[in-house]
Amino acid sequence: MGTVVSSDRTMLRRANKVGRRFLNPVPTVIGGLSTIFKVLPHYLMNRAETVPAKALGPFKTDTSVYATSPEGGLRVTWMGHSSMLVEVDGVRVLIDPIWDERASPMRWAGPKRFFAAPMRLEDLPPVDVVLVSHDHYDHLGEATIRGLAGLESMRGARWVTSLGVGDELRGFGVEASRISELDWTQSVSVGGLEITAVPARHFSGRSLFNRFETLWSAFIFKGPKHTIYFGADSGWWEGFAEIGAAYGPFDLTMLEIGAFDALWDGIHLGPDGAARAFEALGGKGLMMPIHWGLFDLALHAWRQPITRMLELAEERGIQLWAPEPGRPTEVLSGVEVRSEWWR
Repeated sequence: MGTVVSSDRTMLRRANKVGRRFLNPVPTVIGGLSTIFKVLPHYLMNRAETVPAKALGPFKTDTSVYATSPEGGLRVTWMGHSSMLVEVDGVRVLIDPIWDERASPMRWAGPKRFFAAPMRLEDLPPVDVVLVSHDHYDHLGEATIRGLAGLESMRGARWVTSLGVGDELRGFGVEASRISELDWTQSVSVGGLEITAVPARHFSGRSLFNRFETLWSAFIFKGPKHTIYFGADSGWWEGFAEIGAAYGPFDLTMLEIGAFDALWDGIHLGPDGAARAFEALGGKGLMMPIHWGLFDLALHAWRQPITRMLELAEERGIQLWAPEPGRPTEVLSGVEVRSEWWR
């Protein structure tokens, strides 16, 4: 079982609340109906290829790979968007798993996957940790959670999430005793891997009426040999430098590059913001672009995030780690991975 402990670092603070609502680490305006009305004309006039014109994949994971531990101690299988299986220093972590057909409260409408999951839930190897960063539909899918909760191979998993999200997990069938909810700067250790929640600039809620009532977080994974930053969802804020100084350097830095727009740049980075954040976090190791290539969640063309990220990497000397969906790939210091599956 994991034990939650508090960090003694003073640069970063616990989350603040006003009533039932959590606050961002810096003042942030979140759009409501007014933003929807601003977006609507752009949506109606948009000619970008927001959904692939041709079917993608199929991508298939060779699950026999998991019978052998990664030689260097770190291997990642990216499932698309922010979902991935991370094997780090002997611990398996399943991050923001989404096998749902749509990132939506409805099964018949809403953003639909561009490609099928590379493996069935039933074919996942046993994992030690299931991590859910926050409760938005593209990070927490009810069908996926219910499916995982019912698998015998997941019986020993510790579920790690942000404050308040545990109630939602319990409602989807996760055993309460297996859930660890973290405030910012709190940690839990599982199998020698320390997992720490750190502030992010975003929001939460599964409807317009319960926004901010659960917490959203980024996470640090620190093992005996490797340290990883998982940025989840966040807009730019000056705290990236504080996080890098307190917890870095990072061998792998996972930062979102998709679902961005100027109308909501306070809560999503986009490629330019991701490059800036990577440098603020210390600019060391490899950068993994996440949160792209699976759902239509903005107005930009579906390929735009990765093509722009490649440009920025060349301009700024950023080493990218961008594998094909579903392929278990070792992370080796200084070795870039630039799959062109999306072309």
